[in-house]
Amino acid sequence: MSRSATASLAAFGVNRASELTSTTTDHTTGRVLPVRGELADLLPWGGLRRGSTVSVGGSTSLLLALLAGATADGCWAAVVGLPQVGVLAAAELGVSVQRLALVPRPGADPGPVIAALLDGIDLVAVACPLPPSLARRLTARARQRRAVLIAFGSWPSADVELTAESVRWNPLDDGAETLRRQEISVRSGGRGSAGKPKHVLLTFGEEEIELPLVAGEPAESDEPVDAGPDEVDELAAKRATTRDRPA
Repeated sequence: MSRSATASLAAFGVNRASELTSTTTDHTTGRVLPVRGELADLLPWGGLRRGSTVSVGGSTSLLLALLAGATADGCWAAVVGLPQVGVLAAAELGVSVQRLALVPRPGADPGPVIAALLDGIDLVAVACPLPPSLARRLTARARQRRAVLIAFGSWPSADVELTAESVRWNPLDDGAETLRRQEISVRSGGRGSAGKPKHVLLTFGEEEIELPLVAGEPAESDEPVDAGPDEVDELAAKRATTRDRPA
């Protein structure tokens, strides 16, 4: 990323996700940026074509997975308007976080921030609600700058639409205490060559998210589940009588 682009981003408060601020990256020279194999089957270009707009719905894991191949190949990426996305989650899904910029809260007017990112970064993921007219202008800017615009949610005139139709985790049975594997069923659609629907099943990780379980069984109660005030008072009276009864 050039010094001028870095200065523009710094003016908007954009920081790299990693502290390795001195990293130098050579941009990919091809028209198509790489993605993981299953996602390549969903995209008409076999990857993310520079200048295109892709919308993603239903899963932030799917969004981050789209960034993984390109950042591993030396490209820069940014995520705008998703405060729940952090460096650890991105790294677990294969994103090279030393080439990732996070802008969780771009402010009341995110348009100039997104435009500056499109000027200097290869892939820009956007989750901000924007007027359709502004969204179209940003699509045109991405095309002019040969950047890839990835919208989280619906986006007017997106070239490709990827939708997570179902998200499943490994079952917590047989004593398992963690969610280790995530499976996402993804459907693609869009315009032109992307119009024919396709489906793939993505599988992520073995130890991505831990969910601690509470040990032991819930305490049993002699009160009926649907006990009303009268029934509860009657049970309390019976307990009091039992406690006061002489041994």
